[in-house]
Amino acid sequence: MTASDPTAAFRVEAGELLDQIEEALLDLGHCLDDHDLIDAVFRGLHTLKGSGAMFGFDALAGFTHHCESAFDRVRKRLAPATAELVAVILSAQDHMRALLDGGADASESVGAEILARLQMAIDGAPAVTDQAKPARRGWRLTFRLPPEAMANGSNPLMLLDELRELGDARIVALTDKIPPIDELVPTECHVGWAVELCGDIRRSDIEDVFIFVMDDMLLEIEELADEGEAQASLEPCAPAVPIDHAPCGDAPVAPAAPTATTEEPAKALPKAGETVRVPAERLDLLMDRVGELVIVQSRLSQLAHGGAGGGNQVLHSISEEIERLAGELRDTMMVLRMVPVATLFGRFRRLVHDLARDTGKTIELTTEGETTEVDKTVMERLADPMVHLIRNSCDHGLEPAAERVAAGKPAIGQVRLSAKQAGGEVIIAIRDDGRGIDRDRVRAKAEAQGLIQPGQAVSEHDVLQMIFHPGFSTAEQVTNLSGRGVGMDVVKRTIESLRGTIDVTTVPGQGSTISLRIPLTLAIIDGLLVRVGTARYVIPLSAVEECIELSPEEDRRSHGRSLITLRDRLVPFMRLRDMFETRTEPDPHQKIVIISTGADRVGLVVDQIIGSHQTVIKPMSPVHCDVTIFAGATILGDGNVALILDVAQLVALCQHREERRRAAA
Repeated sequence: MTASDPTAAFRVEAGELLDQIEEALLDLGHCLDDHDLIDAVFRGLHTLKGSGAMFGFDALAGFTHHCESAFDRVRKRLAPATAELVAVILSAQDHMRALLDGGADASESVGAEILARLQMAIDGAPAVTDQAKPARRGWRLTFRLPPEAMANGSNPLMLLDELRELGDARIVALTDKIPPIDELVPTECHVGWAVELCGDIRRSDIEDVFIFVMDDMLLEIEELADEGEAQASLEPCAPAVPIDHAPCGDAPVAPAAPTATTEEPAKALPKAGETVRVPAERLDLLMDRVGELVIVQSRLSQLAHGGAGGGNQVLHSISEEIERLAGELRDTMMVLRMVPVATLFGRFRRLVHDLARDTGKTIELTTEGETTEVDKTVMERLADPMVHLIRNSCDHGLEPAAERVAAGKPAIGQVRLSAKQAGGEVIIAIRDDGRGIDRDRVRAKAEAQGLIQPGQAVSEHDVLQMIFHPGFSTAEQVTNLSGRGVGMDVVKRTIESLRGTIDVTTVPGQGSTISLRIPLTLAIIDGLLVRVGTARYVIPLSAVEECIELSPEEDRRSHGRSLITLRDRLVPFMRLRDMFETRTEPDPHQKIVIISTGADRVGLVVDQIIGSHQTVIKPMSPVHCDVTIFAGATILGDGNVALILDVAQLVALCQHREERRRAAA
């Protein structure tokens, strides 16, 4: 998107507007008599219609006009807000998105079907009368547009025409702010207007006329008490020019110079927007450049601290300064890419609303920790897995209302989304208070598919992980929501591609929790650089708990069981030199790096701990993508490549080896 592409800019802003309309509709579904929400939906539709027509999206504007008219009737209490009306407008909003994108779903037949449903939703219910609100006598308003209004495309005469359409209007132009001719700027708007509107008109009707310029203008609205006041209300205290009811093309001519009047204090206009919309691809490009800078800085640091530049104090000082600046730039770049998970959680309100209608269940979605931030790339890739998990919770997890009541539960099923940061990871949990996962049923299905042998000793963790196996499903019948055994497999593959892990806990009759542990970022991490044999590897620093020394005596004593006692707790460990088959003699003083994922702790035996390292993550080549114990690679300061260890895979591998050892014993 460029500054010269107004259509692309409109699509972005219209998408945000549709999100706001959807949010207001979902809130309205819980409180159908909330007139503030009704007005919010109407204003959103009104703005979308006007903007769409302005940018040439005539089909969108025409379709939105019908929805706006329907909500206008609700707003004026000529029809009630109903759950069916909310559902129809939500469907209409999907069609608006299709019209906005020009997709294949934007067919006239789809739009016609939605409008037919909309007509039934409006006409099928009796009109609402509001005896508590008396008819309006009228309104008196004064407004002044900002000086740059006409240069920005606003036409005051069109605003006056819209006011005339609301009722009997008398309009007077206020000319007291017009400067002398030698100081007048022709492109600026200096005229104000005083308007008297008589009739049964709502204040919100007047505000809707100024919806596009409301934030920057001066607008005063006062209700008229009676007809006597209405007749005398427009006696101007400053020179003014009456405007008759001629067409807008006959513009009034203002006097050349105004009479001196008492100056009113000018209303301070809001400051211009302090945020800048930047396309995502530009942030990605900037992130790549920062990564390259970090690599070059690492090479400079190595050159300054050793080799030919080791004795050069000036080079040493410059290296430290560039290291500081590169670190600050990296941290700033990370902040730019971080977005709150509220933007992700907000997408699922509509999903749960539709699932409740499809399944006939009453479901309430609650969220916690919406301010937790995560990298935008991670956020985008989390959307699809979470859709599958929420579908499973609503379809498989939650029971129908009658079954819940019979079990002593509330009829309303609960789905809860939560997020929290833990070190360099974010933990996102999907909880439901449904029937829970039947472990025996999962095991029986796994045995039937040959995934485990009958009678084989399998931990509860491994049994629950079976639900993520391709083609695995315990559903008795396939529905349009689930049952084919493909969704959870997609979840596992996506989370693992993000270097994350999935944990499942369940309590029969009380519900299940699926926790996703995801790195905060996929671009640059702080790592611990270690040596195993002659090769160097990077361990994500966020997973490192501590480092201890492994003496030769303990090394010999631990062979065969690979366990150490750490503060009265047994911790399994693995020798990376054996795993990587280095075929070199171990160092006399080996080190154990204790890593953890959640409650699981594992030790990694290395030959040397080199130190911390800013790690720019490069993806593995397609040839090596099946080597799951590596999360990627990075370029060191000397130009060599170091592989980044996948902590979650190493912990799982160590636990698997320990379980096999126990089973063999």
